Amino acid sequence: MTQILRPHCILHAFLVPAFLLALILAAPRPARAQSAKEIVTTMVNNEIRLEAADHSRWMYRDAYKSPTKDTVKLIIQTPQGNLSETIEDHGQPPSAEEHQDDLNHMQQIVSDPSLREKLRRAEAHDGQQADELMRMLPDAFIWKIVSRDNGQITLASQVDPNFSPPSMSARVLASMAGTLVVDEREMRLIKLNGRLAQPINFGWGILGHLDAGGTFVIVRNEVAPGIWQITQTHVHISGHALFFHTIGDQEDEITDDYKPVPDSVDLNKAAQMIRDGELARELGIETHFGH
Repeated sequence: MTQILRPHCILHAFLVPAFLLALILAAPRPARAQSAKEIVTTMVNNEIRLEAADHSRWMYRDAYKSPTKDTVKLIIQTPQGNLSETIEDHGQPPSAEEHQDDLNHMQQIVSDPSLREKLRRAEAHDGQQADELMRMLPDAFIWKIVSRDNGQITLASQVDPNFSPPSMSARVLASMAGTLVVDEREMRLIKLNGRLAQPINFGWGILGHLDAGGTFVIVRNEVAPGIWQITQTHVHISGHALFFHTIGDQEDEITDDYKPVPDSVDLNKAAQMIRDGELARELGIETHFGH
């Protein structure tokens, strides 16, 4: 005998499966784990977006060393530009004359808008190049997740032979294999290091070359909630390239003692803070200048 579905049975026959389907769709499902390349891409997008939105200003200590320089400076940032004061040169405090020359140069920056604009353009150019190289990271290498530990993701990179670098500086970066450490919670860059896997010749070696084995290290730290700064840069690459003044080099730079600059501090106020020793006191650093 054929069973006849009454109206309420017909409604029930449709509603129960639909209700169960809704429950299944609404139930929390484990998120798909990101691939190594997706992690790098997310980190890069975060870095570029958040750096562009960051208008914070800082005062800090900067130690820089190269084959020709070995200085410690105090830096203070303002909306009109940055000012600095040299407190050590090759391990010694500047003489009174050298200190006065430093103050005179600072005053020139304060008084000369064209000089400030030149410095601003140079800084903007460096920032643009850094962004361009950062955007290359997901595609320039073959990435692999090495570990997840203490809220950090460590990834290893290998040179991708199929990547075609769009510029000479990109060619140098794309020839470096290394590791990348990412903050897993904020997806921000903690550490990036690379080693030049093979020598690079420019113009068949006529215009210059870089030797295999050269290294670079960049370290970033969270100096305030959501604010990250480069606190270490180490570049040790040997070779000679006529048009690369900043690649074939031996440079180490470490920054620390970060403190926020109040919004009320403009260029003139920052200069006064340097002249009066207030900047050094704010950073808790004793300064001594020779006679």
